[in-house]
Amino acid sequence: MKKVKILVGTSGDIKSPECCDMKGFLSFLVLWIISRGDCKGCEIGRELEKRRGSQPSPGTLYPVLKELREKGLIEPDENKAYTLTEKGQEELDSALQHFSNIFYDVDEMFKCCSQADELAENE
Repeated sequence: MKKVKILVGTSGDIKSPECCDMKGFLSFLVLWIISRGDCKGCEIGRELEKRRGSQPSPGTLYPVLKELREKGLIEPDENKAYTLTEKGQEELDSALQHFSNIFYDVDEMFKCCSQADELAENE
């Protein structure tokens, strides 16, 4: 089993991973998408469009990529395809653990959604 570093604040509270402060999931999603295979910014944008229904503007996506690059979490190759660094993989692992702690009852959440969908279909 892989060891995951849990970030703990000075008061003992669990801190959000550096890449994914709970303002949004964009940084997390970008790391997740890149972890599945090296890809360029436009490919990341298309994958985000599949997930959200609209493609983020370049003014939204590229600052996130720049920030992740400056933090040493991703790096581009000569073709501008991004890959996770070792630090990026560690950060993603930590974020996955953090989110699984928050959404430990995700199965229950999905059940509620599917029940709501069934009710809407029956009306």
